[in-house]
Amino acid sequence: MSEQQPQAEQRGRRKVRQGTVVSNKMQKTVVVQVSRQVQHPLYKKVMIRSQRFKAHDELSCDVGDLVEIMETRPLSKEKRWRVTRIIEKVK
Repeated sequence: MSEQQPQAEQRGRRKVRQGTVVSNKMQKTVVVQVSRQVQHPLYKKVMIRSQRFKAHDELSCDVGDLVEIMETRPLSKEKRWRVTRIIEKVK
């Protein structure tokens, strides 16, 4: 049984991302845009790459809020993330 414990711990780790809410027009779903900086492999210029995730929202986020999302089981066709906390509320 002790051999299976490390596998269970590794399987239990979930991805966590921080991003900005860009849409909250759906019911209990928000669109979160996550941006990251990457360096161009040839020209070495720093570029901003962004990706959008649909996340389940029970905390009623507003557009512009900085939130933390966590990977979860598939909740719908495109929704695989959920909002875990609101880091910064927009005024």
